[in-house]
Amino acid sequence: MKNKTLILASNNQHKIFEVKAILGSDYKIVKQSDYKIKPILETGLSFKENAIIKATGVFEATGITTIADDSGLVVDALNGEPGVFSARYSGENANDSNNNIALLKNMSHLNKEARGARFECVIALIDKEHNNQIHTFRGTWEGVILNNPKGSNGFGYDPLFFDPVIGKSSAELSDKEKNKVSHRALALTALKEHIIKLKD
Repeated sequence: MKNKTLILASNNQHKIFEVKAILGSDYKIVKQSDYKIKPILETGLSFKENAIIKATGVFEATGITTIADDSGLVVDALNGEPGVFSARYSGENANDSNNNIALLKNMSHLNKEARGARFECVIALIDKEHNNQIHTFRGTWEGVILNNPKGSNGFGYDPLFFDPVIGKSSAELSDKEKNKVSHRALALTALKEHIIKLKD
């Protein structure tokens, strides 16, 4: 699959940047809008289901090897919210700021010990070169939710997500630092190892 085109079933520029940075120059990553594919409705009840739904939609439209990611924040004290609704937690026309405000409001009653959370990511691959098989790869990143945002990098819930091992919020990490520990980085690394194994 070296130097092959992979379609990312997303138009999110932040995700595209991360995917390119982690997979490297061996792969040409293009977004679905380059093929005039409209956003695909995410109707799944899990990150895995949504990743497969998005990958399948783009693959069926193009016939080109496709990868799709679905990811979000999971807070156990909120029964798994925001979960698959992370991008639209404050409503259908949500933005990052509104989602963060909604999260802080819903967690305002929780003490430090109850603010544990994790980012989860599932990446689905539909591989044209191997009988259109579907494979999924999962990554998680454990942390806690801060009372106030810290940092200006990243996107989404990054300013509120604190990694106690590193001692920084996700938004305080450089791209290079984040791409070593993030949920998406772990899932993409597993994907990359799978692809390399197929070539051996």
